[in-house]
Amino acid sequence: MRVVIVGAGQVGRAIAGDLLASGHEVALLDRDPAAVKPDRLTSAAFLVGDACEIDTLERADLPTADVVVAATGDDKVNLVVALLAKTEYGVPRVVARVNHPKNEWMFDESWGVDVAVSTPRMLTALVEEAVSVGDLVRLMTFRHGGADLVELTLPTDCDVVGRRVDQVAWPADTALVAILRDGRVLTPSGDHALEAGDELIFVATPEQEAALAHCLGGRLAAMSEPPETAAGR
Repeated sequence: MRVVIVGAGQVGRAIAGDLLASGHEVALLDRDPAAVKPDRLTSAAFLVGDACEIDTLERADLPTADVVVAATGDDKVNLVVALLAKTEYGVPRVVARVNHPKNEWMFDESWGVDVAVSTPRMLTALVEEAVSVGDLVRLMTFRHGGADLVELTLPTDCDVVGRRVDQVAWPADTALVAILRDGRVLTPSGDHALEAGDELIFVATPEQEAALAHCLGGRLAAMSEPPETAAGR
């Protein structure tokens, strides 16, 4: 997979390092020559230029990119890069970093964003997830697909505890994608029995989150209510 990362700061370089370690082809683009440090990631391609300009994106060969990551510290730049990547070059998947939560409402498909990652929102979700057994917590929004990644830790008094995955009548438009148990990640199968304390990870549409929480004997966490910043999802 070829990934073009716009923004060679700490976030961009960290993403690049992980992708390179997984065997992907990575190009890093930044307008600041000081940020471009080929000696740090010797397997990556580095380019200097303004990512908001077409000629720079041409040099980055965006038409061959499978994924573009807009990871700069400027939300305006990230939105412009996302829009150009999607509309001018038809990049299949565009991931954009949201620096300021007040701007999150703009990071949707109308700006070419498939997945918007808001660090403050993610941190809040992880804090809530860590302390709230029985609360359905939204971890991430997949704007292009109109679905959320949500988590719930099963309380001991939940009706589904002890039942197999295939014995639970899950709500429509929800999918159990992982079970976290005792430090292990389990890929759910029909014969897996659910246990108290299991962390269940689902992909679900926002409309079904309340039904999913009810099915699991839990509650919707405050942040799981569809926020105004998700408008246009």
